[in-house]
Amino acid sequence: MKSHSLENPAIVSPEKWLAARREFLREEKEFSQQRDRLAAHRRNLPWVKVEPPYVFESPSGSVSLAELFEGRSQLIVYHFMLAPGWEEGCRGCSYVSDHFDGALPHLYARDVSFTAVSCAPLA
Repeated sequence: MKSHSLENPAIVSPEKWLAARREFLREEKEFSQQRDRLAAHRRNLPWVKVEPPYVFESPSGSVSLAELFEGRSQLIVYHFMLAPGWEEGCRGCSYVSDHFDGALPHLYARDVSFTAVSCAPLA
């Protein structure tokens, strides 16, 4: 099927639209199946034991990597980017961090802890 720009889509009959839509749906399903295979592959990658003692500064003092799990079986670590010399954090990171709180109860209910880390000063 010939592709068209978004600015100038083709005008076709309902039958041609349906045929194009079915082909697109076939491609979407193929993509979804490939994404599922890749996700399964990622989950089955070998693990590596974390040997060095990672320590993070938190509002409550120094905490180890293990303590960041807060007793849960999984941990999501979000890296908030703030490079040396920057006066403010990454715009994307700043936007995303404004929305962390709403997700936390859902993560906690699924045995997942969440933390954000950064090279930024704690204050």
